[in-house]
Amino acid sequence: HGEEALVALEAADLIRAAARQQAYLEREVLTVEAGFDWSSLIDAMSSVSLFASRKVLEIRIPSGRPGVEGAEALTRLAEHPPEDTVTLVLLPKMERQQQGKWFQALEKAAMVLHAAPIDRQALPGWINRRLQAQGLSMSAEALTFFVDRVEGNLLAARQEVDKLGLLYPQGELTLEMLRDLVANVARFDVFHLSESWLEGDAARALRMLEGLEAEGEAPVLVLWSFSEDVRMLLRLRQGLKEGRQVRDLSRELRLWGNKQRLAEPALRRIGARRLMQALETCARVDRQIKGVEQGEPWRTLKVLAHQLSC
Repeated sequence: HGEEALVALEAADLIRAAARQQAYLEREVLTVEAGFDWSSLIDAMSSVSLFASRKVLEIRIPSGRPGVEGAEALTRLAEHPPEDTVTLVLLPKMERQQQGKWFQALEKAAMVLHAAPIDRQALPGWINRRLQAQGLSMSAEALTFFVDRVEGNLLAARQEVDKLGLLYPQGELTLEMLRDLVANVARFDVFHLSESWLEGDAARALRMLEGLEAEGEAPVLVLWSFSEDVRMLLRLRQGLKEGRQVRDLSRELRLWGNKQRLAEPALRRIGARRLMQALETCARVDRQIKGVEQGEPWRTLKVLAHQLSC
């Protein structure tokens, strides 16, 4: 389960390939959609064709919600897994509140793989491993350029790496080689925008804003992201003044993942005065979006990003 489709796809492909090597030759796929008959799972658990003694059984649940009948069937599957069968249960990102008793039963009986996104920090390593598998490497300058072009779009990153492998069978790739070959396929979302300015990376923050604007993102959502995180830093400052630790404040302030690492250094760098000025800029953007103040919201958002990144 997980939100990164490419990671989930490749993990499942590796399992299927390993199963074939061990003579699991039959494959049965059940896709759970509206009106799905869960008795077909019970049948699949007990049936193997005359031509193969082992099989791979795939249960795909695109919604992540099997319903009451499905929850019972999956719990039964976990408690009594079929013999001579490799069973794959494929799910989307599963939030904690979605992980009911059926999910917990599967966790106990199975190996759980979380297809988590490859974030900006992990992306260079991911790209390097792909290149090395093809006998290639990149200069540091070329790698930074490549990451900028494909950030947030892992499938396109894989396609670009595969393309480079066809054009250059081996050796080191330089920036000059990449400039005209690598498409600009980066995809950004509002929820990663804060990481860029919290890190003090003004160039990346501005690039992400330009990408969001080009993709037609609503400026009100971008403004919400900025204002929420500015207020978070101000609340963090107050908590630290009271003698509390960042880890103790993480749940209260929703400091998850990279934000927990970045928040305190960003607070020290930006300071309370600039954070208050940033809130004033947020208010100005809000008025511009509503049409009660002159100015272009996206331009002011870029000013805000620079204000918080430096």
